Amino acid sequence: MAIHPKTAKKVSEIMDSIGYTVDDGVAILTLNRPDQLNSFNAAMRRALNEAIDKAVADEAVRCLLITGAGRGFCAGQDLGERKPLPNGEKHDLSLTLDADYNPLMRKLDALEKPIVCAVNGVAAGAGVSLALSSDICFASEKARFILSFVNIGLAPDCGATWILPRLIGPQRALAFALSGEAVPARQAEQWGMIWQCVGEEELMPTALAFAKNLATKAPGSLGAIRQAMRAAWRNSLSEQLDLERDTQQRLGYTDDYGEGVTAFRERRTPRFTGR
Repeated sequence: MAIHPKTAKKVSEIMDSIGYTVDDGVAILTLNRPDQLNSFNAAMRRALNEAIDKAVADEAVRCLLITGAGRGFCAGQDLGERKPLPNGEKHDLSLTLDADYNPLMRKLDALEKPIVCAVNGVAAGAGVSLALSSDICFASEKARFILSFVNIGLAPDCGATWILPRLIGPQRALAFALSGEAVPARQAEQWGMIWQCVGEEELMPTALAFAKNLATKAPGSLGAIRQAMRAAWRNSLSEQLDLERDTQQRLGYTDDYGEGVTAFRERRTPRFTGR
């Protein structure tokens, strides 16, 4: 893999409430409000959007890794933002969804770069949707997933009602949402909600090693596989076959395909450039 000079060694910065590190082609985005279990406020929503845009724009970044600081992954919306309004007025919750959360989820869905998630602690509400929007989700054995909307008189959002039935089936998804009960990481792994549950100390090394391995692959291939798998949730078999045909046609014209075939014949590791 050709790594851009500026990422030859680790580069780190804090973007408001999001830690941003690039390491060997992997952009590590760390939700960084640990005292609030990394719950979303307006500043963190903006910072996460900016961090994703930064990773997408950097050609040296081949994969994103999202995790949380401290003992939680993301506790969802910070309810401290929901200050009482005067004269008994009510909050229009659709405004925040339309302005922040829904564009974020659409952006994550449309990415050409794969997303790995390392759930280090509790994931609740929008934190569940963020974790499950990834392509490969690892979780610490101490992590828990909670859709707590029913406990405050709301319904799941941020795409949870769309993705969960597809991952774990309608019965489990409905029971998960209706009960408001926590699903431990081991159970989430058994259900197919996440890829792998690992020990607490193994979480970041395991997730980062997986992400770095992805970063050695052909970027066009990664993006095409990601988008084809997601399209399969919406397409008929005939539509999916056409998509696969068109994808192979496009990838067959790339330099990376030629390099991959040559490397296979020469029995060496391919050097993908993204062209």
